[in-house]
Amino acid sequence: MKIGIGNDHAAVELKQIIQSYLEELGHEVVNYGTDATESCNYPEYGEKVGRAVASGEVDCGVLICGTGVGISIAANKVKGVRAAVCSDVTTARLVKEHNNANIIAFGARIVGTELAKDIVKAYLDATYQGGRHDARIAMIHEIENQL
Repeated sequence: MKIGIGNDHAAVELKQIIQSYLEELGHEVVNYGTDATESCNYPEYGEKVGRAVASGEVDCGVLICGTGVGISIAANKVKGVRAAVCSDVTTARLVKEHNNANIIAFGARIVGTELAKDIVKAYLDATYQGGRHDARIAMIHEIENQL
């Protein structure tokens, strides 16, 4: 799988760890984030990963900032993106199974390294269930198309 990863200055170290972890799992990782620890603007990186996912350049995305919230909000402004903040493995699994999220996000100041790896693994191992969830995803697309 080809995975886009993005981050701001608060998440450089965790991004590098997660990128290596994803590569160890056999995935190709495209780095859209910063490798500098100087203050920068998370919306820039959320948008980059969002556009890469929406265009099909990558299959899915992982975003990391201080909390995961700001960068996910930015990504969600890109049409076709369903980014979800995950601070636990159950949420990471369910956002794929029920919401067919194509980007997950988490906070470098919120979750530790091992939990971050577990979140990524739970998301990647999950499969969208379809069925009753299809109508809800369609409703999200309808809202998005009205903008």
